[in-house]
Amino acid sequence: MTPDLLLALYGFVAIMCFTPGPNNLMLMASGTNYGFPRSVPHLLGVVLGFSLMVVLVGLGLAAMFTRYPEARTALKIASVAYLLYLAWKIARAAPPESAAATGRPLTFLQASAFQWVNPKGWTMALTSIAAYAPDQSLWAVLVVAFAFLLVNSVSGSLWVLIGQQIRRFLTNRTRLAVFNGTMAILLVATLIPVLFA
Repeated sequence: MTPDLLLALYGFVAIMCFTPGPNNLMLMASGTNYGFPRSVPHLLGVVLGFSLMVVLVGLGLAAMFTRYPEARTALKIASVAYLLYLAWKIARAAPPESAAATGRPLTFLQASAFQWVNPKGWTMALTSIAAYAPDQSLWAVLVVAFAFLLVNSVSGSLWVLIGQQIRRFLTNRTRLAVFNGTMAILLVATLIPVLFA
C-alpha cells in the first residue's frame, strides 16, 4: 500500500470512527451510566469485534451478500430489531448510583456480537475493503483492519470519556432520563439510512 493510499485510508477510518453512530452513542451512554472502568469490556468488544469483522469481510464474507441477497435483507431486519432493543435499554437505564448495583454495560461478547448487526459497521467494513483492499490480499485486509483497531481504540475511548464527563451534570434523575431518552432517539435515528437504503 502506497503512503498516499495509507494516508487516505487513515483519513477515511478517522472520519468513520469519530463520527456519531450506534457504537459511539452506546459507548457514550455506557460511560455516562457506568463510568470508564466498567465500560472497558464494552469498548474492547467494539474495537476487537469490528476489526475481526473487517478481516472476515475482506477475506470473502462480502461475496455472500452478492450471491445471496436475502442474507442482506435478513441482516437489515436483525439490525433494526436489535438496535431498537438497545435503544429501549438505554432509555430505561438506571441512575449512575443505582446502576452500580443493578445495571451493567454490554459485555465484551455482546459488544463484539453487536458489530454483526451494526448497519454503520457493515457500511464501513464493505466500503473500506472495496476502496483500500480491492484485491482482498491478506496483507491489504490486515492493514485496513489494523487501521480500524488503532483509530477505534482512540475514538471509542474518547466517546466513553465524554460520557463519563457528562455524568457529572446528570446527577438528578430527570436530567439523566432526558439524556438517556435523547441517546435512545439518536440511536434509533441511525436506522434511517438503513430503512431507506
